[in-house]
Amino acid sequence: MTALSVRFARALSQGRRIKPAAQTRPQLLASLLRKRAAAHAVGADELEALLRDQIRWALPVDKNPEARTD
Repeated sequence: MTALSVRFARALSQGRRIKPAAQTRPQLLASLLRKRAAAHAVGADELEALLRDQIRWALPVDKNPEARTD
């Protein structure tokens, strides 16, 4: 193994250790909506349906709507 390939392997290994930042709910929903729009644009109906389910799951749920004072 050459020194260059060792350095390259170490760089790849270090890059894999970095955890992605946790997304907030609004960021997650925006990402899912963009993906769903792209799936719709190319006619990927099954993928769009899957993304719609994920969007529905990610939406906030008001567990006690009568308690709201808006």
